[in-house]
Amino acid sequence: MIQAILLDLDGTLLNDEKIITEQTKRTLLALQEQGVKVVLASGRPKRGMIRYAQELKLNEFGGLIVSSNGACVTDASTGDTLFEQAMQIEDVRSILKHLDHYEVIPMINDDTYMYVRDVFEGKLEVNGKLINIIEYESRGGQFQLREEPNLIEIIDFPVHKILVAGEPSYLRENAPALAAPFTGRVTSMFTAAMYYEFTDFGIDKAKALRHVFEELCIDRDHVIAFGDGHNDRSIIEYAGIGIAMGNAVDALINIASEVTTSNNDDGISKILERYITH
Repeated sequence: MIQAILLDLDGTLLNDEKIITEQTKRTLLALQEQGVKVVLASGRPKRGMIRYAQELKLNEFGGLIVSSNGACVTDASTGDTLFEQAMQIEDVRSILKHLDHYEVIPMINDDTYMYVRDVFEGKLEVNGKLINIIEYESRGGQFQLREEPNLIEIIDFPVHKILVAGEPSYLRENAPALAAPFTGRVTSMFTAAMYYEFTDFGIDKAKALRHVFEELCIDRDHVIAFGDGHNDRSIIEYAGIGIAMGNAVDALINIASEVTTSNNDDGISKILERYITH
């Protein structure tokens, strides 16, 4: 019996149009009606996840929102914070200062605003297309934009993560140097080819859920997880059944219990339909 379903968002629950397909939605609603808890677990800030939680009626069924790669867990029914681990302010300031030496775009947020150094310096070439990554992130998270040339000076709120955007080839080349001064102080990883993120030390999606699931008496052996990216490794390893999407990175495919079809081909639904009691 499955007690909980863990779902990454981008590249997993959402297709490439950032939509939950009707088939996948029906399957997840049916399982929630049977008492299964649905958990959205993403690198996105909570603000950028709420609309999908509402679409799946997590507020009605008592689902959970795991945001910022596990730095925060929210009860979708009550809005209560069940787990939170923000970064140390001095680490945030040190990292932002360090990033000034690289051709990258750092972004931080509070509950309302996304803060960037220059709203006009967000153009990146990704997969042969020129996009404004700042606009993309602020719209996806439903944030208002605030321009602050010196981000270090405005930090008076909990920072759950620092999002660093850059051209994929540049990030691959420079990621070791971005992270090196902070080894053992923070956690850092790729979350997409154009994103590198910093969170507090030890933070990942599974750590947050271990804490919360213990309180809810949910056994990891009765948990199924779906993911596609490097930041999904912890939930794929944690869950009794870890499913890699067909579009997942090789590192995830190699450790998964099973590989399903892609996020554009209802890969989640094709696995979960086995568990619906008809």
